[in-house]
Amino acid sequence: MCARIGREAGMPVWTPPRWLDVFTEQAAMFREAAGRADPRADVPSCPGWTFTELTVHVGRFLAQVSRYLTSGSVVQLRPRPARPPAEPLAYLDVELAAAREVLAATPGNRPVWTFSPAAPDLAWVWHRRAAHELNLRRWDAQAALRTLAPTDRDQAADALDELLGTLLAARLRTDSPPTVAGTAVVSCTDGPQRWFVRLAPGEAPLVRQAARDEPADARLDGHPANLLYQLWSRMQLTGTGERDVLHALRMS
Repeated sequence: MCARIGREAGMPVWTPPRWLDVFTEQAAMFREAAGRADPRADVPSCPGWTFTELTVHVGRFLAQVSRYLTSGSVVQLRPRPARPPAEPLAYLDVELAAAREVLAATPGNRPVWTFSPAAPDLAWVWHRRAAHELNLRRWDAQAALRTLAPTDRDQAADALDELLGTLLAARLRTDSPPTVAGTAVVSCTDGPQRWFVRLAPGEAPLVRQAARDEPADARLDGHPANLLYQLWSRMQLTGTGERDVLHALRMS
């Protein structure tokens, strides 16, 4: 579902080099914020985490991305033992450099296992995930420091497309898959992107371009960045209609 909604709406098509540019920019901002912060300081948008936990989480995520792209495995790999690094920032620096090198060297059409039943087993899924995960973690770090930079509008719209079209379906592979049934329309108020989402227990969500004024059980409208951080549980959830359907769209 990579850029399907975007193409139908007449928006630019995203490619691995463009996601790499986003990754590079967001990684630099995250590293700057992590380096400035007290490692023991809390990260309010990630309850229970300090900057140390946030830094280690990002490093481990990057190690996972690099591992899949370098191995080319078409089956899910066993997790490696999670040993706490002695120097979290040094660990982060190593993984940031390695991930950027691997992302730049890996063609988007290379077969590799991915994490969602709604996504193809191709490397570009990891390119996209790396870009938007670093944006989210940059937001977490900057929000904690009260130095929050704005998110690019088209970047936020693509991250929304990933969340609705890929990440919601990935929850089927967890120990607690969602059980809510219903429909929702998520609509950008400053552009043409509109997503229709149908949820059904035990099934990957159906996600397609929504028609203008299409009926649904719930609606969520706003600017792309506002919608993105609402659905990532970083901002208060607005919207109208059935609250259980709206909450079922949220990622923790």
